[in-house]
Amino acid sequence: MPGSSGPRPSRGSGGSGSTCGSRLMAPAARQRGAALERTPWRWDLALLGLTAASAVSQASREPAGRQWPVPYKRFSFRPESDPYCQAQYTFCPTGSGIPAMKADDVIEVFRLQAPVWEFKYGGLLGHVKIMHDAIGFRSTGTGRNYTMEWYELFQLGNCTFPHLRPEMNAPFWCNQGAACFFEGIDDAHWKENGTMVLVATISGNIFNKMAKWVKQDNETGIYYETWTVQASPEKGAETWFESYDCSKFVLRTYKRLAELGADFKKVETNYTRIFLYSGEPTYLGNETSIFGPVGNKTLALAIKKFYYPFKPHLSIKEFLVSLLQVFDAVMIRREFFLFYNFEYWFLPMKFPFIKITYEEIPLPNRDRPHSSL
Repeated sequence: MPGSSGPRPSRGSGGSGSTCGSRLMAPAARQRGAALERTPWRWDLALLGLTAASAVSQASREPAGRQWPVPYKRFSFRPESDPYCQAQYTFCPTGSGIPAMKADDVIEVFRLQAPVWEFKYGGLLGHVKIMHDAIGFRSTGTGRNYTMEWYELFQLGNCTFPHLRPEMNAPFWCNQGAACFFEGIDDAHWKENGTMVLVATISGNIFNKMAKWVKQDNETGIYYETWTVQASPEKGAETWFESYDCSKFVLRTYKRLAELGADFKKVETNYTRIFLYSGEPTYLGNETSIFGPVGNKTLALAIKKFYYPFKPHLSIKEFLVSLLQVFDAVMIRREFFLFYNFEYWFLPMKFPFIKITYEEIPLPNRDRPHSSL
């Protein structure tokens, strides 16, 4: 689900004795402290409120031969994060690397799911099925437990909307997502308002191979994508863009485990997804072609005007006015500018515009892996 549950207050860990909530940051550089989040929590909540409310309520041509959905772009390495980008909650602050297991060890794999921001609001968002996903492991040889998850380095708002900095012509994005691995499973966190269920048992050898894959996946998939964009809510509708969030990391990991030989139990598994609905998107260009010295000034202004209401540090009155501007753009004028693969797209929005779903996606097996992740 887009949006991590964030660091959680310490509760007794599930059998390992370690401090729950301690996390190892998988990217190369740790973040320096928990500074003030530049895109405040109000826009995180507004993003979710916009999706709930909407349930009731040509610059340059697209490149020839466009593939739908547009493939998520991977990179050769993960860049250092810009010091301008800060988070209210430090990403993956402490922990240890993924350990090497003995080849003949027996590792239990757990599906973990809890409401977003459960550490702060308890089960509140679980009532509307806004959930965060993770994976737990337990070594039967050592008795140690581990948690692995993937989420935003700078919280949901910063991954979804840019900053309009006066010294820069182009919107500035603080958007990275990454894997986090730490010792311990916070049983209470996952069980009280969510799910902690055994889904598979694997060997230590399979676990070690998975760990190598996680490192490669994490170093090449560097940015978070909140939205799944489709033509309509109907089954079989064209998908224009796929999300890239915590649930997709869990699904990719399950798929890889199945490919390595894991047998999954027959357990119902559901995941939260946030959809935008639009007609066929129009490709607009990248930062240079739009905002560069010979860019399209009219288009550049339109994009910045669209993102302006999402600026941080608003008073309550300013926030409410900005929220009305967002509704007007998306639901009245039916416009949305999407930033995907570091390129801009125009989405001609369609009813019901935005929607949150909680869909079942079956666990894979060696004969039926996930088809689209």
